[in-house]
Amino acid sequence: MGFLGMLTAKKQKKKPELEGGKDKASSSLDKNLRYLKDKLEDCDDIVYREFRVGNRQQFRFVLVYVDGLIDRDMIDQEVLNSLMLQARQANLSPGILTGDVFSLALRSALTTGEVKEEEYIDKSMISLLSGDSLVLVDGFKKVLVIGSKGWPSRGVQEPQTEVVIRGSRDGFTETMRVNTALLRRRLRDPNLKIKQIKVGVRTRTDIAIAYMDNIVDKNVLEQVENRLESINIDAVLESGYLEEFIEDSWHSPFPQVQNTERPDRVAAALLEGRVAIITDNTPFVLLVPVTLNILFQSAEDYYERWFIGSFIRILRYVSALISLVLPAGYIAITSYHPGLMPSDLALYIAGTRIGVPFPAFLEAVIMELTLELLREAGVRLPGPIGQTIGIVGGLVIGQAAVQAGLVSPIMVIVVAITAISSFALSSYSIGISLRILRFALIIFSAVLGLYGLMLGLLIILVHLCSLKSFGIPYLSPLVGNTYYELEDSFIRVPLITMHRRPKTLAGANMIRIRNKEAIGPFSGGSAGVGQKGGKAGSGGDGEKDNKDGSPGASEKGGKAGDGEGLGTGEGEHSAGNRKDKACREKAGGGDENSGRGGNGGKDGIKNGGGPGGGRDTDG
Repeated sequence: MGFLGMLTAKKQKKKPELEGGKDKASSSLDKNLRYLKDKLEDCDDIVYREFRVGNRQQFRFVLVYVDGLIDRDMIDQEVLNSLMLQARQANLSPGILTGDVFSLALRSALTTGEVKEEEYIDKSMISLLSGDSLVLVDGFKKVLVIGSKGWPSRGVQEPQTEVVIRGSRDGFTETMRVNTALLRRRLRDPNLKIKQIKVGVRTRTDIAIAYMDNIVDKNVLEQVENRLESINIDAVLESGYLEEFIEDSWHSPFPQVQNTERPDRVAAALLEGRVAIITDNTPFVLLVPVTLNILFQSAEDYYERWFIGSFIRILRYVSALISLVLPAGYIAITSYHPGLMPSDLALYIAGTRIGVPFPAFLEAVIMELTLELLREAGVRLPGPIGQTIGIVGGLVIGQAAVQAGLVSPIMVIVVAITAISSFALSSYSIGISLRILRFALIIFSAVLGLYGLMLGLLIILVHLCSLKSFGIPYLSPLVGNTYYELEDSFIRVPLITMHRRPKTLAGANMIRIRNKEAIGPFSGGSAGVGQKGGKAGSGGDGEKDNKDGSPGASEKGGKAGDGEGLGTGEGEHSAGNRKDKACREKAGGGDENSGRGGNGGKDGIKNGGGPGGGRDTDG
């Protein structure tokens, strides 16, 4: 790392001051009010409600909130009604201290669920602007912060950018707490952790980091937290701001952060060991790390049967290849290598190009740019009108261009097939990346023919091999030694055989499918429990495991009695070894009579058991 890199690293380690914590609250109510009104001058949506509490109305209170950001009914019933009416019925002695009144209001009078004390007035002001309400008490040096968020928001609806064919039809919204609730509803596991931070000096946008504590890779999680905390920018208005700051290579055309609106997709990603970044004010959740293989997957691949999902996934890869190379290949063959085509086809293409004033390169560029303009216009127009403009515009312009002799009919067909192929991709981010690279390959092919096309593809391949997302190779599982992950790459094998999580993503707890009696040939396994004379054994501590190095399970371990016999199998061949002889020699044996699991080795299993139940030795 050079000198500039060291300076950049030092700058990133400096955490911006977002939380306040400089100005303490005063015991004078008037001074606290003056501070808030000075800071919030010309803010007409701030409401100050002063009232008194006590039998003789001797204690001054002020309620402060932002109109439109709070739940008005909750404020009226749980705060004002409790303090102004119900508190009067309490027998407050005339000599009661102000601090005691503050404690009574905090612990007895307020019936709302979320109340906390705040010592700093500037931090409480940030909470105020986030939708909370403040209660100031004269004579006390703390502020009551009441959780009263209740701004108008869009309800849970079907995602607009990801069409749901099969699966849940609820999507994320612009409210972060609703989004975290949608995740909790799917993952009812205490290991689901959600950490909340604020990013943005001006906006102080709430950011939630969600992960499974017993599955996530701790190194990846630490990188995510460090990169988010190092962001020092005025505003974070959408998750796309964060994406540009936390991605590894900003100069790459390929996306290194995945975004989605679907809660089921995020839940599945968390169970694979990935980290979700939920940003307030946007329905798009970021998922890291990401690989090229993940961007070609869809949630429906796992909801349909495995051969259907595999066929559709192969179709996506073929569509991506067509979208990337078809126009460039057509230009290279027709311009430089017509001898590679059959004679009849070459003569037919040459006949259709009679009278066309442009070379194939300019034809392709004109048609591709026209198509991109139609696509962008269709997106910006209202839904029904946009679809109509896209379809009708493409047909009319294509037909008119052919009749005018500006382009050949074959070129129109090539561009149309390319456009349809780009629509078949499940990720918009990878689709637009391929559209940009398509123009680069067209230029390479126009200059060098097929050699230029091959050169361009090699440059793209080299770039993909060097690309990483939070330390994970972008081409995983095609690179590295995790070949068993190929079962969920170009095809998807049946779920009953996908026993392990992706090793490149998960940091621990690799086993995700545990059969009750028998462990399949692809799994690691776990400790078995013998019941009613059944057999049980554990190969979890074996030194030699399956192909990926994860702990396996000896299929037949030590014998168990009528109780719950549990072998400990610490032999080197205990992981996933299906040979009965090796398992019996290396796995620990349970006592046949008492049912208590032992630690017996080779001799112990032969002679009948572990300590306390072995007839000859305890191994």
